[in-house]
Amino acid sequence: MPKNGGLLVAQNTAEKLLELAEPIVKNLGFTVWDTEFVKEGSEYYLRIYIDHEQGIGADDCETVSRALSDPLDEADFISHSYIFEVCSPGIERRLRLDWHFEAYLGQTVNLRLFKAVDGKKEITGTLDQYGNGNCTVLCDGAPVTVDIKNISKARTVFEF
Repeated sequence: MPKNGGLLVAQNTAEKLLELAEPIVKNLGFTVWDTEFVKEGSEYYLRIYIDHEQGIGADDCETVSRALSDPLDEADFISHSYIFEVCSPGIERRLRLDWHFEAYLGQTVNLRLFKAVDGKKEITGTLDQYGNGNCTVLCDGAPVTVDIKNISKARTVFEF
């Protein structure tokens, strides 16, 4: 990806994957959790994260990969070589889209921030509210409100 506009290219590519994959994945009985197009080292990766209420196994990933292989080849929207991966979002999953946050209201989350809020660049607590450009997390019972644009990374937290 070129340095100028590389992020935009990645977002557009991930969105094209989502548009192509969503009906196919849904027909197989799964949900698309997220998509991404990233460069790691010298390799480009096109990833789709799938979910199911009963969890995701390796066989599920293989089923979706096989179902998407030909349509991806036919769509041919990536001009260079890449590695295609179908993954589970995992037990501690990335929260990126509005519906991700809404689905995890009342659950424990970890937010990494671009700029400190109340002297902290990382907040872990119960996701209490989400919307209107803000996210509120209860930390030791006290609400901490963060501008959504200040969140560099958000994940669910699995408590043993």
